[in-house]
Amino acid sequence: MNARTVRRSVALDRHPGWCAAGHRCNLGEHRADPLAVDIPGYGRALLTRVRGRDGREHAEVTLTVALADAEPHARAQLLTLAADLHTVLRRATRAGAAPRTAA
Repeated sequence: MNARTVRRSVALDRHPGWCAAGHRCNLGEHRADPLAVDIPGYGRALLTRVRGRDGREHAEVTLTVALADAEPHARAQLLTLAADLHTVLRRATRAGAAPRTAA
């Protein structure tokens, strides 16, 4: 075991300030209380901050969307949702990138 591995192990033993602790921290990860966004009649999103065993952090998103009763409309909703999720992922990862410096 090298010094880097030891440091990561020690850091995972302590809960970060945002960690919900208790039963939510298991399998070597830390999890925040989920942030819920409810839009009645449309759906719900749960956003949870997670620090994995390797020390990397990510956002876990659970999304529930009300679909139309008619199959063609439900499929169209799913296609739109997939396209919109692609946009959200691009924007979220861009927000975490290092700022560009002027040349």
